[in-house]
Amino acid sequence: MQARILITGFVQGIGFRYFVNSNARRLGLRGWVKNTDDGRVEVLAQGSKEEIEKLIKLCEKGPFLSEVKSVDVQWEEKTEPLDEFKIAR
Repeated sequence: MQARILITGFVQGIGFRYFVNSNARRLGLRGWVKNTDDGRVEVLAQGSKEEIEKLIKLCEKGPFLSEVKSVDVQWEEKTEPLDEFKIAR
């Protein structure tokens, strides 16, 4: 299973990517997280639906100081299997 997650709000410059990265690794997910040019955070997560849904719930809350306005999720067919979760540039 794979999901593309877009988080909107005050989510850049406050450790949001590191928050997602550590939680995704803890949940055993693979994929990446990155800042987008328009001020959002984008996540590509691969793993079980249950674990991805747990990550989505965490993204809705965010880390301390973040202000999440919306979390948009698009479920996709897995394109290429990834072997780890990382912060993309």
